[in-house]
Amino acid sequence: MATNRREFLQTAAVGAGAMTLTPTHCLTAASGEQSFPRRFVFIRKSNGVRPNELALPTFSETEKQQDSKKQAMAVDLHHHQLPVWMESLESHKSDLCILQGLSCKMSENGHWSYSSVMGAYKSGRNSLSGIKRATIDFELANLSPSPFGHVELSLTGNYSSFRKGIVAGYSASGPHQRNYCYADPQTAYDELFKSVTNPGAVESDNAMLKFLQREEAFKAGSLRGYEKLKLSNHVGSIESIQRRNTKVAKMSGAIAQHLPKIDPIHTNGGQNATTPEKQEAMTEILISALVTGLTNVVTYTIDELSTPIKGLPGNEGDHISLHELGHNGGYSGISAEKIREKVRVGHMQQVAKIVQRLKEVPEGNGTMFDHTMVMYFPENGEGHHSHGTEAPFVIMAGNQCKLQLAGQYIRLPYHATEGHKTIGNWYTTLLNAHGNPIQHYGDLDLEMSRKKLDQSGAIQQLTG
Repeated sequence: MATNRREFLQTAAVGAGAMTLTPTHCLTAASGEQSFPRRFVFIRKSNGVRPNELALPTFSETEKQQDSKKQAMAVDLHHHQLPVWMESLESHKSDLCILQGLSCKMSENGHWSYSSVMGAYKSGRNSLSGIKRATIDFELANLSPSPFGHVELSLTGNYSSFRKGIVAGYSASGPHQRNYCYADPQTAYDELFKSVTNPGAVESDNAMLKFLQREEAFKAGSLRGYEKLKLSNHVGSIESIQRRNTKVAKMSGAIAQHLPKIDPIHTNGGQNATTPEKQEAMTEILISALVTGLTNVVTYTIDELSTPIKGLPGNEGDHISLHELGHNGGYSGISAEKIREKVRVGHMQQVAKIVQRLKEVPEGNGTMFDHTMVMYFPENGEGHHSHGTEAPFVIMAGNQCKLQLAGQYIRLPYHATEGHKTIGNWYTTLLNAHGNPIQHYGDLDLEMSRKKLDQSGAIQQLTG
């Protein structure tokens, strides 16, 4: 067994015959130093993250005033306690950034954002024709190649039961191109690790083929002319998927060392699994997909308004609707506020698990987490019925992160004021720092434009 991840990946690369994974793990000719892939995990949540929920309980009176008035500020987290629901991140506080003040008015707000929050554009109600560009996760995946390129996971449903199988996702690989995602842990396990668990499936790829057939049937039945033509390649062809699987199959010996453990309760979609059980299983898959090098970018919709919340600690007998919580509906005598907090506590536990596990995997002179960023954020803005004026991000950034983030509570100037920044600025910052010199990613904010306020480019105070 390889003693660290570099040896593991070198072993895998030899077996794969110089496959596409290898460029990001090679020695640079000029310096002789090893370069490692940059990894990004995007965790989307519903119902908003209200800015006051991120305020530090040990703020001074001056800091409380600045924060409540939404004035620009930067505070050292080491001098403060975290909010109760973030306590699982306490031991990782040196890697934590709470970033307040970003806006997302150029994306869809209200109940859902669909693809738009990841692409910084208005998309309409989940329409393919409204997808204007590749979402930020795909853009970053292009900068750090891997066999899968990008992996999308989601735990969503129809209020009473979870989706399962391979279904339409929220990310986009390009204009008018909707991604696919794995909707239950067992399907994600079977598809990502089939080179080890079911080698024969590498050739047939039946689940993906069925998905593609459904998508083509949808297009044929509902679209005409130009609309049909421009969507013809919105999902990768089955041939390209088979080529990818062939490459992955050559890594199977090394991948077998890092297979996630999935409880049998997740068989056949896992409809009897609780929501925390599903989240834990998806986290295990996410970690293994990163550690094995199958992907360097994962987008995980940990919940959205239709996600059934079953088996929540303290409310085990309740079938909780996130939408109802958004309208202050409580369950079993427990207020909506308390239940919303418990939901967030569960989310932070999964974030902490990702960080801790990646810190346990050696890479170079450090660990895998050194080159990783985990971002947890509201997919629809600051509230249940959001307006997009604020979109807080909880960011875990390894010590080789190319941005000045870690260990800080940062509040940027409020929306439509001098110095304000949008999610477009944040995504531009990520891209610029990791090899894409784009001047500005995403659409501009209309109110900022009307006021002739500068809103393009990266967030300079984060770039060091």
